[in-house]
Order: sequence, then C-alpha cells, then structure tokens
Amino acid sequence: MTNHRRAPSFNPTNGEDNAMFLDILHEAPLFGHRESRSLVGSCVYLFILAAYAVLAVGAPLILQPVQSLIPSLLCSCNVALLMLTGMFQQYFVNQVQKIRLQGYYSFSQKLKHVVRLPFAIMAYGTASMLLFMVWRPYVSVLPILTVQRFIMSVEAISAASFMIVFVGYVRQYNSVNSQPDVLNSLYSPLQPAALEGLRYHEAGRLSDQQMALLQYQRENLHYLSEEILRLQESLSKYEQSNGTSTPQVDLAHLVATRDQELRTLSAEVDQLHSELNLARSLISERDREIQHVRNTNNQYVAENERLRAILGEWSMRAAKLERALEVERITNVELRKKVSTLREQRQMQ
Repeated sequence: MTNHRRAPSFNPTNGEDNAMFLDILHEAPLFGHRESRSLVGSCVYLFILAAYAVLAVGAPLILQPVQSLIPSLLCSCNVALLMLTGMFQQYFVNQVQKIRLQGYYSFSQKLKHVVRLPFAIMAYGTASMLLFMVWRPYVSVLPILTVQRFIMSVEAISAASFMIVFVGYVRQYNSVNSQPDVLNSLYSPLQPAALEGLRYHEAGRLSDQQMALLQYQRENLHYLSEEILRLQESLSKYEQSNGTSTPQVDLAHLVATRDQELRTLSAEVDQLHSELNLARSLISERDREIQHVRNTNNQYVAENERLRAILGEWSMRAAKLERALEVERITNVELRKKVSTLREQRQMQ
C-alpha cells in the first residue's frame, strides 16, 4: 500500500539520465596521484611491542640489579606504553582518514576498527595490573611478578596481532591498482528504478558511503582547482616570455578540459546531495511507518489486556456460580435425606 502511494511521486528516467555522471568512474583525477601510506610508524610500534614482550618475558634477568623495584618498574612501563599507544593511535587514525579521502571506503571501514583496538587492549591491561597492585595485600594466590608478566605478554601479543592485520591492509592498499571503490556508490539503489527494493537497514550504510563519496569529490575539486591555477600560471608565464597575448593552444585546451572536469564534479556533488536528501526522506518515512505500527500494536495490547480482565471477571463469576450450585446440590441431598427419614418415621407410626 505504501509502495503504491509512493510510486507516483517519482518520474521515470531514461538510460541517459541514469548514466548521467558515471563517466567520472574513468576520469577520477586523484586516482593517478594516489599516495601510498607509510608503514614506518607501524614498524616502529611493532618494534616497541617486541621490546615490551622481551621485557615481560625476561624481567627477572634484565632487571636483576633492582629486583625489589621490578613490580613498580613493570607497572610504570605499562603506563608508558599506554601513553605511546595513544599517540600512535592518533597517527594511525590520520592514516585511515587519508585512505578514506583517497576514495577507498572499504579499506577505511576495515581499518577504522582495527586501529583503536591496541589502545583498548593496553587500557584494559593497565587497569587490570593497577587493580591487582591495589589488592595485592589481600590476594596472595599468585606472585605479583608472575601476574604482571602474564598481563604484559597478553597485551603485547594481542596488540601486535592487530597491528599485523593493520599492516597487511595497508600493504594491500598500497598495492591495489583499481579505481576507488567509493565510486561504486554512484550505482546507487536510490535511483528511481530501484526505490521499491530499498531496505530500511541499508540506508545508514548507504548514507555513509555517499558522505565518503562527497568527501572524495571535494578532494577532487580541490586538486582540480590547484591544477587549473597551476596551468593558468604557466600560461601567463608563457605569454609574458613570448611577449604576446595569444595563448598557447595546448595549455588553453588543458585549462578548458580541467574546467570541464571541475564542472562535472560540481554537478556530481549536487546529484549526491539530492540522493542524500532522498535517503533521509525515505528513512523518515520508514520511521513514521514503524511508529504507526507500534501505536497500533500498543492499541492491540491494551485491548488484549481489557479482554483478559473481562475474561478473568467472568471466570470469577463462573467459579462463584459453581460453588453456589455445589452448595445447592449438597442442600438438596440433605433435604432428600430428611424427607426420606420423615417418611420412614411416619410409616413406622
């Protein structure tokens, strides 16, 4: 019913309109200038984790000259590593943001969860170690040094595992040779022909993809603007060097081409804005429908409760009637006994 009501509000589009801005898939300016992400920070952090693991395993030997201070030193090292992990996390988050701005949405979605896990692991490990240090006078099941070394080893192994996953994804990103996958959202299910099959739970992810595409297109616009300025500056320098006002044909053609690409990208941004607004309107409509269903369900629940109350009242009345009938039956039986007794007495007289 809702689909029939919504269908007339969209005008049918031809194939040319559906493919209006899809030529950008083959002309993404930033694709030819994609920057690889550096792995130096990841390698440095992995080296720190390795040194931390070595310290955890060989603490009794490495810190033998200050054996009485080993628990305090290990706890201090844990806190220091937590602070370093926080700083490295900011660096890794910036790396993921740059990957997202380059248009590789799937890589950024995978990496944005991985980069935050090492800090969470270190935070939980530090909290566990500090908690054990506080309760050490009351808990003497295991030696404090053994517990600290175990926590540090688990922290190092877990954080290193996630960092290896992060390095693997970054290496895969550096070696990829395909167009940015965020451009795939140009084939959006928000096209009018596919509106009937749009699912409510996909709208949030679609909006995020469209937002990533908008950010990527802004980067393209920024790059093209700089390119146009550079070409115009080269053109002006060439005109000044030749002492003539006649522009060079090649440079003028390049400027015109870049300007056309800039206009195309601006139109694409407008198209994506309209699709985002359409997605939000669809989400709002689905929310209203869900709210209506919930209200109807609440009415049914209230009516069901009322009917149950009536049924309970009638059940109580039926139980009272049954008890009254039982009393009446017992009374009738007693009266019959009395009548039979009186008859026997009369017959005997």
